[in-house]
Amino acid sequence: MADAAPPVRILVAEDQQAVRAGLVLILRSAAGLDVVGEAADGEEAVRLARELRPDVVLMDIQMPKLDGVAATRLISAEELADVLVLTTFDLDEYVFGALRAGAAGFLLKNTEADALVEAVRTVARGEGLIAPAVTRRLIAEFAGGRRPPAPGGPDPAVLDSLTRREREVLACLGQGMSNADVAARLDMAEATVKTHVSRLLAKLGLRSRVQAAVLAQELGV
Repeated sequence: MADAAPPVRILVAEDQQAVRAGLVLILRSAAGLDVVGEAADGEEAVRLARELRPDVVLMDIQMPKLDGVAATRLISAEELADVLVLTTFDLDEYVFGALRAGAAGFLLKNTEADALVEAVRTVARGEGLIAPAVTRRLIAEFAGGRRPPAPGGPDPAVLDSLTRREREVLACLGQGMSNADVAARLDMAEATVKTHVSRLLAKLGLRSRVQAAVLAQELGV
């Protein structure tokens, strides 16, 4: 009999104690998840990520000392963990900032407990995730021209290195699709989708599939 997979190790970063306690309770009650640390501000989140090396950091976006965007940027740049950002989604600029900082996922604080647990598992598997409501807002921002502009904007020539299939996969990521969704849309195995995603991220110099989704929207792929 094969050994059971090790639990997903999670660091919860949230400045409101009551909210943090609720998140910890939900995650600790789920099979296969282990909360290994808690942080009350961004600086502590980065320090604990370096010390504990969790699989996933559940990151509040508005925190004292160091906000969630800056903390996410540091954690992602040092490849300490995948970051799943939690927010009330009050301010659009935080969404784009967190995605560009390398967040692997973006979830609203009003997400139901079972969806939160599944989101953590999804990010731990290496699949990025954006809450459907956030995806719709992102697309609306890009389509309506209200998106906070990136300095200089991306060069469409960055896509020249991609194969036709990789471009198709990138377009699906831009629509917020999961690996299973992409596999169904393009009639391929999920393992093949994962391979294409890994290759296109490497070619484009991106840290996460969520960044790829933003790039796809920026370039109109």
